[in-house]
Amino acid sequence: MRSSTDGWLGAATDARHLVAFRARTVRRRVAATSGALVVLALTVVFATVPAAIADASRAAEVRGADGDLATAFDDLLSVLTGNLGPAFVGFMALAVTAAVGSGGGRELLSRSEAAIHPVGPTTEHLGALVLAPVNLAWLVQMWGLLAVTALVTPEEHLLGAQVVVVAWVLAATAVGQAVGWAVEGVRRTPRGVLTVRVGGLLLALLVGGLQLAGWLLPAVSALPTTRLTEVMQTSAWPLAVVVLLLVAAVAVVVGAVPAAWALGLPPREELRVQSGVHEARPAPRPRWGTPEAALLRRLDRGSVWRSVGMRRGLLVLGIGPGLVALVAGLQWSSVMLLPGLTASGAALLFGVNAWCLDGKGMVWRETLPVPAALVFGTRARVVAECLAGVSGVTLLLALLRNGVPPLVTGLSVAACWAVVLVQVLAISMSWSVRSPYAADLSSPRATPAPHAAMAGYAGRLSLVTTITAMLFTAAGALPWAWLPPALAVPFLAWSTRRLVRARRRWLADDVRAQVVLTVAAV
Repeated sequence: MRSSTDGWLGAATDARHLVAFRARTVRRRVAATSGALVVLALTVVFATVPAAIADASRAAEVRGADGDLATAFDDLLSVLTGNLGPAFVGFMALAVTAAVGSGGGRELLSRSEAAIHPVGPTTEHLGALVLAPVNLAWLVQMWGLLAVTALVTPEEHLLGAQVVVVAWVLAATAVGQAVGWAVEGVRRTPRGVLTVRVGGLLLALLVGGLQLAGWLLPAVSALPTTRLTEVMQTSAWPLAVVVLLLVAAVAVVVGAVPAAWALGLPPREELRVQSGVHEARPAPRPRWGTPEAALLRRLDRGSVWRSVGMRRGLLVLGIGPGLVALVAGLQWSSVMLLPGLTASGAALLFGVNAWCLDGKGMVWRETLPVPAALVFGTRARVVAECLAGVSGVTLLLALLRNGVPPLVTGLSVAACWAVVLVQVLAISMSWSVRSPYAADLSSPRATPAPHAAMAGYAGRLSLVTTITAMLFTAAGALPWAWLPPALAVPFLAWSTRRLVRARRRWLADDVRAQVVLTVAAV
């Protein structure tokens, strides 16, 4: 009989082989590698550049520079220092919600592939931990913690503080994964779906009530994470790192127990969707456009909302970053980054491979007597609706936290939102036509493309939207109300041109046939 140590070693070996196997399935390896390098480069930038900015501002203050600017910068550092502990809590909340929303984490093998391979629950658990960085929201929150830490930490303690941040990220991810498996196990019990939904609703009401009463930030600031942010800026930071790594190790070991429990139960929610009886409905009456367009919109929207993973992912992406903004007290200058990043996260759910939603049904769709241009336009519209809905919820929660912004800031937020929506839509539809993949999205743990390709997509989308948001943040800091709308015009023109080019490519019969045959091979 194999010991528990052999079991863990075997699971780790299996996970390593599966990750290597998945890495070899990427067709455009150069693009995936460049995307991964972009992620690494952005991580280094967020961990170091804010510290240089803070040092330059302090040096300017010493030289007697603009007193109002120096005072404003000091006030900003004071606010960020006070909200660093809540930001740590926000990352933990995001790790938990991401794991819960994805049904325990990303899967190394799809359900159909895993049926013929002896992949154990511990291997699934370790694989989900390894794939956690593929989540764009995870990356964004980690970058935010690194950037804020670099701003508020003195230079002599910066390295230790950033090591503590990395250790906290590992611990929070492991704890969130364990909680995610436990919730997934509850969800798979006979009345588990209702239990989880009621529990989530009660938790949301509790957070909303605390925020309306003005008690949310004080309650979060009283948690031990505030003490952790103080310790990591002292010479005692190695002790904090050791404790956090122990917590991460214990969470990894403990998380295998609910993983085995959850994976041993039938996925009731997904099976109910697949085996349910759906009666035919009357043809939709179009408010505008043709009846064919209305029917295609219903089909495409149904493909999204019938998918368990799509529903959960869109809800987590819409509410999660907004709750982080509430808890951490993000100001409008920081909120400017969220619409593009949440829209990018929604695109990574299915938009980067938008035609895979149909699967084998794509062959049937191509037999319908409708123009190819109408099919492309309808799919692009549904993708845009998901992007706008997710990022709009985030902005709404930020509005509840910060109130109505000043005129220039409001115009900057609106212009930035419009630009990143069109940017992400154009990029997603271009990738969907140029690099289709066969993907089964029936499981909430599935991804629309191989994991290495997803890492590349995440890096490139985050780079584009982050740079765009930074430009509009700078424009919002200037006193000219005309500047943000004027700045949006060339961005919108370029993205529209890219979207039109993707549409033209889709209209080519040979390209469309290749897309159909690829996604139908699931």
